[in-house]
Amino acid sequence: MYPMKIITIFLITLIAPGINIGYAQSSGYDNPVIPGFNPDPSVCRVGNDFYLVTSTFEYFPGVPVYHSRDLINWEPVGYCLTRNSQLPLDNARSSGGIYAPTIRYHDGTFYMVTTNVSSKGNFYVTAKDPAGEWSEPIWVKQGGIDPTLFFDDDAKVYLTSNAGADGRMGIALSEINIATGELLTPVRFLWGGTGGRYPEAPHIYKVNGWYYLMIAEGGTEYGHMETIARSRNIWGPYESNPDNPIITHRGITGAFNPIQGTGHADLIQASDSSWWMVFLAFRKAGGDFHHLGRETFLTPIHWNDQGWPEVSKGDTVGLHVSCTTLPLAPVNQQPGKDEFTGDHLNLCWNFLRNPDPASWSLKEKPGMLMLMGNVHTLDEPASPAFIGRRQQHFNCTATVKIDFSPANDKEIAGMTALMNEKHHYDIYILREGKTRMIILSCRIGNVKHIASRIPLPPGDVQLRIMADPLWYTFSYLPAGSKEFVEIGKMETRYLSSEVAGGFTGVYLGMFASGNGTSAKSPAFFDWFEYIFDRSVKN
Repeated sequence: MYPMKIITIFLITLIAPGINIGYAQSSGYDNPVIPGFNPDPSVCRVGNDFYLVTSTFEYFPGVPVYHSRDLINWEPVGYCLTRNSQLPLDNARSSGGIYAPTIRYHDGTFYMVTTNVSSKGNFYVTAKDPAGEWSEPIWVKQGGIDPTLFFDDDAKVYLTSNAGADGRMGIALSEINIATGELLTPVRFLWGGTGGRYPEAPHIYKVNGWYYLMIAEGGTEYGHMETIARSRNIWGPYESNPDNPIITHRGITGAFNPIQGTGHADLIQASDSSWWMVFLAFRKAGGDFHHLGRETFLTPIHWNDQGWPEVSKGDTVGLHVSCTTLPLAPVNQQPGKDEFTGDHLNLCWNFLRNPDPASWSLKEKPGMLMLMGNVHTLDEPASPAFIGRRQQHFNCTATVKIDFSPANDKEIAGMTALMNEKHHYDIYILREGKTRMIILSCRIGNVKHIASRIPLPPGDVQLRIMADPLWYTFSYLPAGSKEFVEIGKMETRYLSSEVAGGFTGVYLGMFASGNGTSAKSPAFFDWFEYIFDRSVKN
């Protein structure tokens, strides 16, 4: 076996609250390890603790931080970008904003480097505690996307991106001043990959004196793959692994795998010297579409006699992986029902772009979430009164209890299954004359359609979206009633990436709107419940 030793040594151990340690090893685990819209994973280790970040695009706050002690069980502990000054999204189109973060730990400090494609490009922030507040951005004048940092053992720090250089497209490198972001060298070309389109997502590792440059190629879709090259000098030249790609589902062996689009990976060595890869992929809901977004997957890695990393069972990965795991460390499960009793939103919730402070409150009526509709609607690439969470399972049910009495026929409030401003399904309350109505509507591209319109008696009401792989079923429960009334079904296909485009996944959430005016009537949400069927493969 090729002897392996990574040069970065982690000196401290941080234990997140609620983490259980000392559990026995397992003979396998299920993928994805972080389900739902969680693409472009990057991971670092501090002692026995792992920290992972993913892309968030137009959603706020940006770049969630997940913690694990076994690489299988993850819990959210915070966000890297929680302030408007860190994350300006005013001009972010759908699937704009934050692309491809990388997290690294060096000499007592965490670094998260990423791209805001809707602002000034590449930057990084720092923190001593990854669950705490992160610094203001340090901007870097190197182009491209998907930046990553590499701390060498001679104290030099390098930044790579897919900027291209020297007249060639591909991965480029510069040495930087980590305190200021200043480039200390010209940006130089390193490697263009193996011929796949869109060489991107570079990461550099130094192992046994070799610099390994791992990248994604083929585009983040069905032809996606991960490739790797190495050099004795960080500046190259880099020799390509003769067995590239090291992971892909594009060929005949992966064609019928329910997991597709594998790539954009990061490697990590555990304290027991085992090696692992986190990567993005998506699960097909039907024969040819996916709507949950690109998710975070895990596979063990071994090194062959020639010193190249290999996926342990060929270049494909399954929904169940049989292997010896790290000692399992289960985490606290997030509650399925949020009753909005705290001073802050739980970590599962996101806004669209920078939120309007006047559009929401947890203090207006303690124990309830208040949404006040502004001029924006879900049909705009803007900041409507919206708070949502990722749909993480094919088979799930989301239910809210809402108290809303619109003052006029423009004010609406309810629930949405949202992919973007041109692809969403909504169940909501509005007023027609003196009558409150339950409305089921859809937006698919340029087509807007009201599918159901039903009179609603006075009082609060529960709204429900029940999902299976192919359908969303919408229903409501008026005050005083005992059974939900179904009012329509919509196909999941039309919220899929194949139809809607973009890089995100479906959110299930709450919204309100004044439809061009500032609403006068608040919508109060008593609770939101998200449950999924544990007996069904999700």
